Amino acid sequence: MSTAAARRLEPSPRLPDLDAVLPGLTQAFAATAGRHDREASFPFANFQALHEAGLLALTAPKRLGGLESDLPTALKVVSAVARGEPATALVLVMQYLFHASVEGRSGWPEHLKQRVIGDAIDHGALINALRVEPDLGTPARGGLPATIARRTPEGWRISGRKIYSTGSSALTWFVVWARSDDAAPLVGGWLVRADSPGVVIEETWDHLGLRASASHDVVFEDVLVPLDHALDPQPPGAPPPYSAVFGTWSSVLTAAIYDAVARSARDWLADFLISRRPANLGASLSTLPRFQEALGEIDGLLLSNRVLLDSAAKGDTGAGESGLVKHLVTENAITVVEKALKLTGNPGLTRANPLERHHRDVLCGRVHTPQADVVLTGAGKLAFASRETQA
Repeated sequence: MSTAAARRLEPSPRLPDLDAVLPGLTQAFAATAGRHDREASFPFANFQALHEAGLLALTAPKRLGGLESDLPTALKVVSAVARGEPATALVLVMQYLFHASVEGRSGWPEHLKQRVIGDAIDHGALINALRVEPDLGTPARGGLPATIARRTPEGWRISGRKIYSTGSSALTWFVVWARSDDAAPLVGGWLVRADSPGVVIEETWDHLGLRASASHDVVFEDVLVPLDHALDPQPPGAPPPYSAVFGTWSSVLTAAIYDAVARSARDWLADFLISRRPANLGASLSTLPRFQEALGEIDGLLLSNRVLLDSAAKGDTGAGESGLVKHLVTENAITVVEKALKLTGNPGLTRANPLERHHRDVLCGRVHTPQADVVLTGAGKLAFASRETQA
């Protein structure tokens, strides 16, 4: 009997009591976040804790042993994790996105679905896509990858270099964006085990923010994978091999990371203003209307974020608006942290305090696809098209 078949005979896994589990994870992750940031070290212990809590297969299909949780539940978990350590949350988001979309990806053979999900459940295995390249940049801007998958009698031979490979040191599975060596090349993802001969991780990640994410270069030197590990190769320009719902999940969960960073910054600011008692004032800074108004402005921005994220997660936003949600939430989060810095001066920029780390981390939100120019241009085009249709 296959492992997946055996799992179907077991009682369905149950979602942990998130209200009981998540606060402890947030606190534990926050306790080591500063050290991982300073050392640019990967938080392996955080993922062991998530595995032990039964949260690494949160969005995986139930028939494969996962919990098949919905987007609001994934949002709740990611937000709590990011409040503690945002690089952990970023890697977790990549895991959740792949697990949630695996059933809709027609190019995935059944046995590979079973293996990837089973590895996550049994061993805490992580998966992520490796897409960005030195010359091409992000594939969201168009172009063909330089990474080549060469068809041979024994399987595919993959050669190339990927950069900004989030979680690289801890991943069990890479989905490598590449093109075949056919006369008319096919473009898509090839599934590669991280421990395959010819895979080399070069520890190049030395970034301003999310320093614990291990987003190193990964080099593929004639790496052999089976023929059926070509998951979804298609002609260039073909529609993506996954549902449009994937875009909403990606935008909501990515934005949630930076909203959570801003909330951590807000809490530190509030505690700082309460505890700071200048001698010439004889009372805490929190008693001054200037600081009360400023914290009210910050809470207003965070309220907007909560409404936007919850609405998008529940499916209440319109078609094509998830990119705008990601953009607005990210910009609000950055504004929150910048306001906190302006209010605190030197203490906010002191490395002994977490606010300067929150500032570096929150700026990374602008990097993720879809980026602001693409989102706003697309929204503008839709608005004009709508008006022209009504005319």
